[in-house]
Parts: sequence; structure tokens; C-alpha cells
Amino acid sequence: MAGWLIENLFENLLFHCTSAQNFMATQTHVMLLGVGAFAHAVMRILKENGARVSCYLTRSYGHYGPSLEGEVYPASYFPSPVRFVRDKKVDLLIPMSIDWVLQPWAEELLSLKVPIFSPFGEAMQLERERDLARQLSERFGISFPRSRVARNWLEAEAILKNDPRAYVIKNPLCSPTSPIHTIVCESAEDTLHWLERLDYAEGVFLQEYMGRAEAGHIAVVSNGEIYSLVTNQEYKRAFDGNMGIVAGAPLGGLAEKDPEDKYGLARELLRPLLPWFRETNFHGPVQVTAAKRDGKWHVLEYNVRMGVTSTQMILRLFKNPLEVIYSTARNQKVDLQFHDDLQFGASLTLAGYGYPYVSIQGPKLPVKLTEPPTCDVWWNEVAEDARGGLVMTGHRIADVVAVSDSLEKSISLAYDNIRKLKCLSSYYRTDIGMSLWPPGKE
Repeated sequence: MAGWLIENLFENLLFHCTSAQNFMATQTHVMLLGVGAFAHAVMRILKENGARVSCYLTRSYGHYGPSLEGEVYPASYFPSPVRFVRDKKVDLLIPMSIDWVLQPWAEELLSLKVPIFSPFGEAMQLERERDLARQLSERFGISFPRSRVARNWLEAEAILKNDPRAYVIKNPLCSPTSPIHTIVCESAEDTLHWLERLDYAEGVFLQEYMGRAEAGHIAVVSNGEIYSLVTNQEYKRAFDGNMGIVAGAPLGGLAEKDPEDKYGLARELLRPLLPWFRETNFHGPVQVTAAKRDGKWHVLEYNVRMGVTSTQMILRLFKNPLEVIYSTARNQKVDLQFHDDLQFGASLTLAGYGYPYVSIQGPKLPVKLTEPPTCDVWWNEVAEDARGGLVMTGHRIADVVAVSDSLEKSISLAYDNIRKLKCLSSYYRTDIGMSLWPPGKE
């Protein structure tokens, strides 16, 4: 009898302990603020991790993927997500970009005190204001390219005349709706000709061109500490051989599990900012993109997101993605649990007719998946037609993401699967992993 009682008590204790561990996953309602492959991927992965998911669709496109995973609320019908967050008792918000804080409903949303996987207030300015990154780098002894802000064409021309060099042209304020999107110039002459054509409504940020040896490092900051996640590489140019313009979003990317910061990007470019992170109560994701010149990393920019194409790879590397995000959003200590058998991720984008020249529009061409996928396929700008098939509705059709124990296997698996997608006049880069990796390589 005593043995049975002890065994029963042990089973009950084990059940309650297990229930306590699983409570967060089974009860947490997560709402995404976003669209497309980003929202589709995060919703699916967190749902597989036990969360209940929904999405406030912040833009007019990319609704199909998120609609497969949970309830969706288009901004065109619902001007604010606040009532859904409140009435449906949302526990965690995950924004896709920083423009949520500029919306007329942002203050009311923040008043609900729902944890958000994003910094806000002064902490968000790390990405929002380009020149703040320069100022902080100067303050904390971080290498940063020569950079200047000009209010108009005359000031920009004077900068180039006094200091003729190749510049990367950016908008001073970072936003998806900025009048200037990144233009990489590789000579002073290229820079001059571009400066004549810009919209100077918000001025212009000129940053010295540092070459093509570029890489990134992504971490989360929480409870006053930095937790390194991955070192990554984004293939930002439109075509093979890193040719063509810098596209609106990467055409491919790689990520390597890197909690130990083996390439030194966090040590040189993130950890010196720790006092500022603590001053501003920064908690959320942070990414540094850098270029290596003369054996030294130089900051190109900081972002306070994990990235619209990197997030899908990163979350797949975790055993506990929901716990990592939720702990960070609540500014608590983070317990990183990676899958032991996963080390790398590869991402490929299937681009549709006219991309990256988005002013060129094509018909709603059919999109077909010829075989069942053996890795993740996340839908971007597609929709279901009257016959139940898929058609492209924009320029980025899908992201294909594979993770494995090696870089070679991840790349091979991603290519095996993107070849299963068929859409007239679509394309994808065929050289992901052939350049730019390892980090610091041109």
C-alpha cells in the first residue's frame, strides 16, 4: 500500500511539473504584426511549439500564408489591432518591422502592457535613426565608416566635393516607406550621379562604401544581457555573382548557429553597446551588419529585428523558440536550447516576373508545387484562384528554407526544393554559398 501511494504521488508530481513546463506553450496566444513568408513561418513554427497564433495583416499583400495558420485581421478592414489584442487576450506580440511604432494606434497598444518582441522608445532609435548608430559607435569605440547627413542636394554635393569617395546612400530615418532605399555606389562618380536623382524629403545619409566582405550577427538582448544566436549572410543583390541592384529584401541567405560568437562580430560590435542597452532598457532582437576591411569589422547598420528572411532559419535551430521569444519580450533571463543536430540554415527566394524592378507588373501567373516539399516553403505574394490553385500576386513568390547539420546539406536541400516550384518568368539565385562565406570573404 505504501509503495502504491509513493508511486502515485510521484506520478502526480511528475504530471504537475510537466504541466507547469508546458503551460506557457499550451496557453500562450501570439499575434504577429506582418505579412507574407515572415508571418507564415513564425506562426507555423510557434504553433508547432504549442502556441495559439493569429496575425494582424499590416500590408495589402502576402495574406495567403498567414491565413493558413490562424485567424487574420487585414488592416484594410480593421484600422487598429488593439481590440483584437485586448478582447482575445493576446499574450505576446511579434512585429515584422519597426513601422508599427509609427502607427496611430501604437500608444494605445503599448498601454495594454502586452509583451512585445521588439524594443521601443529610445531603444528602437538604434535602427530608426541612422546617425545614432554612428554616434554610439563613436562613444563606445566601435569602428564605423565615415558618414555624413545632408539635408538637400546642395549639401550632399558639397560633401562629395570636399571628400570625394564612394558612398552608400541611405535614408536618414529607416522605414519601409522611406523615400530613399539603400543604393550602393562603388565610386565617387556613381555617387554623384545618384545624388542628382534623390528625393530629399527626409535628407540623405551618406556612408563610406566599405567593400563586399559583409556579414551579420543576430542576438537577443534581455535582462541586461546579450545572447548570441547566429552569424548570418544575406545575399542582397538581385542576380548571380552578386550583380544587379540591392533588392528590397535578400534573394537568399545563410545562418550558422553561433552562441559562442566564433567570428567575433558580437564581441567587437555588440558587446561594447551593453551599457547603452541597459540605460535604455533595451530588450528584443538586435542584428549588426558589418563589413571587414584591413582585417577589422566595421558597423554598417544595426537593426532591432531578426530579419524577414533570417527569422525562419533561426527559429528552426531552437528546441524552444516560443520560450526564447517570450522571455525576451518580458525582459527575463533567456534559456537558449538549440537542437544538437542542426548547425546551419539556407534560405532561397523565388522571385516573380519583373523583380527587383517592382514598377514592372505582370499577370497573375500560376504557381505550382510539382512534388511535396522536404523542407519549409513559406508563401509570400500568392493567392488562391477560383479553381483552388495558387497564382502570384506580386514580385516575391516564396521563401524556401532548409536547416541541417552542415552548410552543404542545407544549401543542397534548399535547392532541391526550390526546383519543385514552377511559375513562368520566375527566377532564383543559383550561387548561394559560393561567395561571401565564410564571414569576411568577398
